[in-house]
Amino acid sequence: MGRRTQADRDAITTEIGYAFLSGCFAAALVFGAVYGPALVFDVTPTVDAALKLAAGVLAGAVFLLRITHVLWRFARRPENDGA
Repeated sequence: MGRRTQADRDAITTEIGYAFLSGCFAAALVFGAVYGPALVFDVTPTVDAALKLAAGVLAGAVFLLRITHVLWRFARRPENDGA
């Protein structure tokens, strides 16, 4: 395996940044979709806490899945096989 060029390192950095930002955006959308109705409607504190917990857990899962998906897809491209 040879040394990486500056272009390769820049591509990896850009892809990591894209994965992080798109993961944050997807997680924010999921959090808003799950917890948003609690902000609009009058709900009990128990329901509010349950929705907040569910929204946080789902948003975290979506964030990790999005980052994993983007970076695995980047690593599997033919130009990144190390040849």
